[in-house]
Amino acid sequence: MRLGGPVDTDESDPNAWIAELEKRGYRAAAAPVGPDASDETVQAYREAARAADVEIAEVGAWGANPISDDPEIRAAGIDQCQRALRLADELGARCAVDVAGSRGESWDGPHPENFSDETFYRIVDAVQEIVDGVEPENAVYTLEPMPWVYPHDVESYRRLVDAIDREAFGVHFDPVNMITSPQRYARDADFVREFVAEFGDDIEVVHLKDVTLADELTVHIDEVRPGAGELDYHVLLSVLDELDDDLPVLLEHLDSEQAYERARAYVREVADEVGVTV
Repeated sequence: MRLGGPVDTDESDPNAWIAELEKRGYRAAAAPVGPDASDETVQAYREAARAADVEIAEVGAWGANPISDDPEIRAAGIDQCQRALRLADELGARCAVDVAGSRGESWDGPHPENFSDETFYRIVDAVQEIVDGVEPENAVYTLEPMPWVYPHDVESYRRLVDAIDREAFGVHFDPVNMITSPQRYARDADFVREFVAEFGDDIEVVHLKDVTLADELTVHIDEVRPGAGELDYHVLLSVLDELDDDLPVLLEHLDSEQAYERARAYVREVADEVGVTV
């Protein structure tokens, strides 16, 4: 596995980006540039990553809603996701990623129709349009799981993979986003094993977070820093170690460099305990 996380640098300086990654011991990272970057900038970052042995994990299409009920928003979402996938292919990233979207006004929020059959097939159509419009040579398109839209568990992700039926569609693993009930919280290690056993090397990127269940009615499940919750990291890192040696595992959503430092230390501590390398 290759541990990574966000760093802040000037987009015009690939060497500074590499230096910040190396300072933290990161061997993977999200894309340092967006789809509006010049061809020269994209090439410079691709070459810098290759020379430093850094795996560019993903290009985010965050904010795009390719299943919106509004035709203009949907079309813009499709275009944004295609641009992200095109950049991923040019940058040498493993994948482009977005959530599936939402039938509501918020691009990533809950809505009563998000789990309907119509929404399922709207997601299928959207992903096929994104992939077929780009025809990437190396990168793939992925969907980050979410609690309130497909894919939200092993079964729904498998249904989508089978229905989309494209080689350029891969799997994105964010276990915390799928721990959506007290039952799954209590069986998180079993859930992690089940997901990894089902998708194996089709998993392109993993997001590392943690989760807590509050003793408060009705149900309060919160995302927290790795090491501050109850996700079984010993199992998570052990089963991920059976996959691609270059699999990127990315820290995210923390509010300070100190928090990222604590998260890195925890992940590496658990990795040492189970005998794996990150």
